[in-house]
Amino acid sequence: MRFGLPATEGLQAGGPLRAFFVIALLSVLMLTLLRTVGLRAFSMASETYMSGTHSAAFVTCPNEQVAKDLARYEWQGKVQEDSEVLLMIKTRSSKVASLAEYVRSNHPYEVAEVISLPIEQGNPPYLKWLGDAVPE
Repeated sequence: MRFGLPATEGLQAGGPLRAFFVIALLSVLMLTLLRTVGLRAFSMASETYMSGTHSAAFVTCPNEQVAKDLARYEWQGKVQEDSEVLLMIKTRSSKVASLAEYVRSNHPYEVAEVISLPIEQGNPPYLKWLGDAVPE
């Protein structure tokens, strides 16, 4: 008596069409993985950044002491508790690389924080003023 197909016959039931779809699906999945891994490796090797790898979190605190308690970080094997001030500079996206270079050249930290977030929406008169104040 035969209740089912042997394993090899089951795979052959769809024939070449099934094999094509399986290979196509695996190729798409592998392409995405290889692209991501390749871009990250390139980012590390060339000291460039792959967009979307990190995020900035804005946290409200009831007072400066709570902010200092939350803002501890490790640098060169030691926990740091510096009183830092956040400076927000608005500029054109095309000027961010120049701004980052200027900050690196003039900042006392060995690794200065410069993070750029695009402005998606805002007060139109303010954004017009910003565009006029910072020429291309």
